[in-house]
Amino acid sequence: MTGGSNVQDTSSSQVRTGRNASYGAERLESLTGREREVLLLLGTGLGNRELARELKIAERTVKAHIANIVRKIGQQTRTQAAIVAALAHDTLCSDPACTRHLPRVPGPWRAPSPL
Repeated sequence: MTGGSNVQDTSSSQVRTGRNASYGAERLESLTGREREVLLLLGTGLGNRELARELKIAERTVKAHIANIVRKIGQQTRTQAAIVAALAHDTLCSDPACTRHLPRVPGPWRAPSPL
């Protein structure tokens, strides 16, 4: 029966992570402008060194920003914060030329028909 409890633990953490991610999206207003920039880039999968290079700041500063972001949006890990960033990209990014914005399609979304 030990195997069954491991499966239950895994699914519980996945559900908890999903719930926390949506909760975190509601708390984005508490972020500073720079924290929003860091979070947007974090959502693209960049590491600390790449984030520092992109933002022209020290890697140690990136780590401090990420720690603040994770705390402010109610997450436990950097990965959870990156998921929030990906899900909330349209809210975080104010650049109309950004190609990562989701297209606005009127009506309900439908998956493409299989060929």
